[in-house]
Amino acid sequence: MPTMASRGHGRRRSMNEINMVPFIDVMLVLLIIFMVTAPMLTPSSVNVPSVGKGSKVPKARADVIVQKDGSLTFKADGNERSVTAQTLGATATSWLKDQPEDTPVLISADKTVPYDSVMQAMSALQRAGVKRVALAVKSGS
Repeated sequence: MPTMASRGHGRRRSMNEINMVPFIDVMLVLLIIFMVTAPMLTPSSVNVPSVGKGSKVPKARADVIVQKDGSLTFKADGNERSVTAQTLGATATSWLKDQPEDTPVLISADKTVPYDSVMQAMSALQRAGVKRVALAVKSGS
């Protein structure tokens, strides 16, 4: 009987350890799921759209040429002039006043030009209200 009285008098001992068995069970189930689904995954490729010729060539257009150093050239009606990103929109809208409504402004750049320079030119044209902005692409490789 003395051993019964010394067992804690009905009190429970606090447990200082974390039970790892449920954690290990969950991890094993996840491992099995990944092992079963991994062979089913197939590598995929992205189909990039091809470049084709437009069905209708515009009668008039303006070209914005982005140089390697980031400078811009506005070319329209045989005239070519250097512009900055701040004056590009005003130059384009003043030229477009005398043109039909659907006249495009074409942005072209060398492949070594940072994409940020092209996007700055595009956003300057869009802020100025130019309705048709296009990017020039080179077909072939």
